[in-house]
Amino acid sequence: MAVSAGAASVGHGGWVLRGAVAADIEVIAELRATVMRADLERLGRFDEYRVRQRLRDSFSPQYTSVIMLGGELAGCLTVRPAEGRLWLEHFYLAPHCQGRGLGSAVLRTVLQRADAQGVPVGLNVLRGSAARRLYERHGFVVESEDPVDVFMMRPPGVRAGTPTRT
Repeated sequence: MAVSAGAASVGHGGWVLRGAVAADIEVIAELRATVMRADLERLGRFDEYRVRQRLRDSFSPQYTSVIMLGGELAGCLTVRPAEGRLWLEHFYLAPHCQGRGLGSAVLRTVLQRADAQGVPVGLNVLRGSAARRLYERHGFVVESEDPVDVFMMRPPGVRAGTPTRT
């Protein structure tokens, strides 16, 4: 049921998804701290140690892919099965790779694989994060919110830009 992180996938635009290995943990933890800092500070939740440790505590190479662009690490994402859906977690792009269509291209690939399995995809995004617009453009809708997180879901087969109902 999971979207395999083990095999490499080549996307248009020269990016590649490769399976994560244990040695990737620290570079991914650092990427998480960099990418999430502004949103966590805005929410009064940034902690230098905790932002990295949360990644370390939940790191699962089995379900994690590293996004490579031009031979360099451009980001990562985790797609794990749970609760009858695939959960998209730890989707981070290096700041210099954001806003160039890479996130959309990677997300389309993940969603096509999920659609082929006929399973919904869930995620959570920090309140006020610009990433929420990316997810909404790809058919995710809000299921619930709390003071920090917005929980979203995308049913199988929804096309990008297609409004869905909750």
